[in-house]
Amino acid sequence: MAARKYLSLFCATTLLAGCMDGNMGGFNFTPPHLAEDGTAPASASAAGSAPQTRSAAGNIDVDTPADGSVVKTLVARRSVLPAGSPYDKIGRAALAAGSRSAESELRSAKLRAEAENKNWLPTVTPNISLTSLGETLASLVVDQVLYDNGKRKAERAYAAADVEVAAVSLSQDQNDRVFNALKLYLTGLRGDEKSATSTKAIKQMRHFKRIVDGRVSGGVSDKGDQRMVEGKLLDLSAERDLAQEEAAVARAELQAMLGGSAAKAKVTPLKTYAPSGLQSLSVLKAEAEAKRTVAQATAERAAQLPGLSASGTVNKNGTSAGLNAGTTLGLGFGTKARLDAIENSKETARENVVEAREAARRNQSRLEQRLISLQRQEAETAKLVRESRQTFSLFQSQFKAGQRSVLEVVNIYEQLTRREMERLDAKYDVILVQLELARDLGVLADGGEI
Repeated sequence: MAARKYLSLFCATTLLAGCMDGNMGGFNFTPPHLAEDGTAPASASAAGSAPQTRSAAGNIDVDTPADGSVVKTLVARRSVLPAGSPYDKIGRAALAAGSRSAESELRSAKLRAEAENKNWLPTVTPNISLTSLGETLASLVVDQVLYDNGKRKAERAYAAADVEVAAVSLSQDQNDRVFNALKLYLTGLRGDEKSATSTKAIKQMRHFKRIVDGRVSGGVSDKGDQRMVEGKLLDLSAERDLAQEEAAVARAELQAMLGGSAAKAKVTPLKTYAPSGLQSLSVLKAEAEAKRTVAQATAERAAQLPGLSASGTVNKNGTSAGLNAGTTLGLGFGTKARLDAIENSKETARENVVEAREAARRNQSRLEQRLISLQRQEAETAKLVRESRQTFSLFQSQFKAGQRSVLEVVNIYEQLTRREMERLDAKYDVILVQLELARDLGVLADGGEI
């Protein structure tokens, strides 16, 4: 008999929520799970705040609830790293070895969204109380919200936006990880090439030192020439040691990151690194955070306004039911100020998106211009290296013919070595800037794999 009472009370409150008139006195009593997206009671909009405004700079739409489009966009993104290339192998190894704490946060956000998706259902609360006669009274309280100014709907929108924020954070985290792994890998390769160039230059400089030592012993040259060559030799040795140390440190860090060593390979600049039509991850995250902020503000605003709920109680003494009207926080002299502050937070969210878009555009423009500059530097230094090599060959011939001093040949060779170092720096800087552009767009790894 008691079970039948509980069931009848539960059904009654649920049906009551679904049968209320949607235009009753200007209030929308339609249950949140049956209401269409974007609907809101007209009187509630006029009750406590000014109309929402949109920033003309960005034409931002943060009022539309999150619908999973951001997640679909991220999943559809494909890696720009050529399949089977050293970049691809390092990237996959970095993803496989990652702790993926952001993935756990995304899973938690999805579970929270799943829970909030059923917040329109009645709540059932058991209650046990002690009467004045020393007897215990067990009762079951069923509560169904009939109208809450869109609070529960906003809570569902908040949970959905929270999933999108977590998804973008996961994509950023994994793309950053791939970028850091590739940066360490390239640092090791750069150190190897610079070390090899310095080693070759040291070998040649030692040959010049033997010539100068012989000329000093024969009285043809003074010790100043000898000391100059020795100084250049020490500089080259220091550069070689520094390059070797940088390569060793980068490889040790990369090995700790991947859990194993990475094979050395020749690398070239990426052919595709910034696909057109993609928004930066920072912009996607700002938009998702703005939607989450607006949903939170909507829920907070609804809590300030009167709502209506139906409740019923079943115990051994019988059943009782009633309608409850009131506010969660109560009305006071500061209510209007609180509502205005909540509305202002929505506009702040829109402005944050505008700022994020501007920052992303500026950063992309800066990187693109730097890439153009580095590509020009690489081409120019490669040309200068060829010219310096030809000049060095000419000076060597003239030195053998007695037309040039040994120091002139040494200076030209030192210039050749410096330009070769500059070419190597420009070469690897070009690749790093390309990877940075790809990282900002979230295309250093396939979205589906992330």
